[in-house]
Amino acid sequence: MHLSDTGPPARRAGTLPDPARVDPAVLAALLARHGWRRRGGATGRYSRWTPPGPSAAGGTTSLLVPGTGAFPDSEDLLGEALTALARSAAPSARDILVSLAVPSDEIRWWREAPEPAAVVGAASWTGAERLHGAARQILLAGALAVRGRAGYHGARHRRRALAALDGVLVGPAPGGRDLTAFVPVETGRPVAVRLHHALHAAREAVDYQRATGGMEAFDSAVAAGVSRELTEAVIALVRGSEGAGIALEWAPAAGTPDGCPARPEPVEFSPGDLPALRRAGARYLRDEPAVPVRITGAVVRMRRSGPAGAGIVRLRVLAGAEVPHVRLELDEEAYRIAGHAHLVGLPVRVAGRLESRGGFRRLTMTSQVAPVQVDDAERDRLMKSLQENVDYFEEACTGE
Repeated sequence: MHLSDTGPPARRAGTLPDPARVDPAVLAALLARHGWRRRGGATGRYSRWTPPGPSAAGGTTSLLVPGTGAFPDSEDLLGEALTALARSAAPSARDILVSLAVPSDEIRWWREAPEPAAVVGAASWTGAERLHGAARQILLAGALAVRGRAGYHGARHRRRALAALDGVLVGPAPGGRDLTAFVPVETGRPVAVRLHHALHAAREAVDYQRATGGMEAFDSAVAAGVSRELTEAVIALVRGSEGAGIALEWAPAAGTPDGCPARPEPVEFSPGDLPALRRAGARYLRDEPAVPVRITGAVVRMRRSGPAGAGIVRLRVLAGAEVPHVRLELDEEAYRIAGHAHLVGLPVRVAGRLESRGGFRRLTMTSQVAPVQVDDAERDRLMKSLQENVDYFEEACTGE
């Protein structure tokens, strides 16, 4: 998953958002969300806004925002406000412009760091890396939960989950304490909604475990999107801090999604929550069952100890399971079928059980191994793969 840095908005986008496409009410809502102060204005016609913080730090910035887009000068005022935001030294100005350019739900993470270490720069760098890594893990856990509910996802659904996060932008994390991700509504709102439900369910499950000692709440929390991936991500966020939290704000331009509060409460975790989260993660890993599948895949590697007997085969999955590759052990006859199918440029189909151990990357109890006919274009592509990996197949051509 690649989370792009927002950068200076004017330079990143090349131009500012088109004033004709900016809703004054959305701009005003974003200014208020980011702590800008309303300083009056002509009632019903426009409002004046100044940045948060001491007036000396941002006193040169003052925005006039029209009350609606219906006035003759509304577009001019919006254009001037956007230009002033682009020139403003206020850190939140960048975030506001990003949200205007691409309507996005905002997810903010923060960590309460211990007292600063003697080498402040090093501590800040480490904190920023930890925060960024944990944010990535939490977003991925939400995207995986959108693809399917499971206590442990392993390698399943990762490609599509990562693709759902391609458009996510992140702001800087000054001092390693605070980071904001902008999740585009068009492609990422299901992830933001699922994370909202999952994080609150995880918080409630931790509270229940700490109060009663029981783990049952974590079982029911799977339906809300809680998984081992999410518990591990929250552990990564909290570890080494005095506490951490996640807050979510919906894009004003898109409104509140069904089943969610207009202003979700932040979710906070402390070091005292880590034992419950670790136990839950181990429980999810242990209890997630194997999945019966029938996989079609291209052979990409073969290995056995001698010219005859059983061997290990690695398949690139083409259909049948949401994982990129699987590893399976085949008896002598099935191994021979797989080798011959590959040598003539054909994938194979095989039935078995996709095991949770190893992250759903291993197929056991295999049967019904058979080559599959494909069109000429796919056959050519598979033959090219053989030429690029010929060393892996030398033993497939001997002793048969």
